[in-house]
Amino acid sequence: MQPFTESVLKVLKQIPEGRVMTYGQVAEEAGNKRAARQVARILHSMSQKEDLPWHRVVNAKGEIVVSGEESSFTQKDSLEQEGVCVQNNRVSLAHYRYHP
Repeated sequence: MQPFTESVLKVLKQIPEGRVMTYGQVAEEAGNKRAARQVARILHSMSQKEDLPWHRVVNAKGEIVVSGEESSFTQKDSLEQEGVCVQNNRVSLAHYRYHP
């Protein structure tokens, strides 16, 4: 496993329940602020295998952007079960963003 991938996994696993981080924020914390798309690829390919809290990652606007209506609903529902308010598929980053 690549060092950046290992760092991303570590950052993702630290996001507490009821909080979110952006793809870019995860990338920056993992050591490469320009690798937001790589974070998305890691989440897509490793979430199930590594038991990652994929639902706690949103885009820079706080929006749920996973593809597919079912996945989008699952992410919204998972966040709401953790106490995160989701309105129009958007989370208030000012209120719910996690800063490690």
